[in-house]
Amino acid sequence: MRLLLVRHGQSEWNAARRLQGQADIGLSELGKSQADTLRPVIEGIAPCRTVASDLKRVRQTSQHLGVDTPRLSKGLREIDVGDWTGRAIADIRKEDEEGYQGWRAGTAVPPGGEPWSDFADRVSAAIEDERREPCTNLLVVCHGGVIRALLQRYVGLQPAHIIPVAPASLTALRLGNGKSPRIELFNYRPDDLDFGAPD
Repeated sequence: MRLLLVRHGQSEWNAARRLQGQADIGLSELGKSQADTLRPVIEGIAPCRTVASDLKRVRQTSQHLGVDTPRLSKGLREIDVGDWTGRAIADIRKEDEEGYQGWRAGTAVPPGGEPWSDFADRVSAAIEDERREPCTNLLVVCHGGVIRALLQRYVGLQPAHIIPVAPASLTALRLGNGKSPRIELFNYRPDDLDFGAPD
């Protein structure tokens, strides 16, 4: 099975550099355009089915990718950032740079937030549920943290060693066939590179 992991397009809070976690924020106009740009790539691969986070920014991205009725999963929601929800990243870093960097590395938890290990367990369980049904190319429309968690669980990349996942980018993992899981593609966008993606 190949996992086609797509992060949602830029959201209104991504544009404002605010942490979202599980807040239900919609796409910005740029985010919609980013997803539209990725659509021909996804259509060319022709996924056998699609599973997606149930949050608005992901549902909207799915629609712009041409998927009107994905299977929705709460298990694929972004990590809960607790008291940091809605806060400007710059303000969090000014108050607690060490805590912020620890959170990015998966070693610290925001006040009231979800521990990285619990998050990774939740996300990988959702994918393992999907793997019970045969599918060559499974499209997973989700969040940057979800993709980073799956890279950790399947190929051993620790969060501290993974750059933020770009909005409306495609990452592909190959699972099964008697071989170790492999990364086939990371952070692909058909129109440009994005080395400064938002959290």
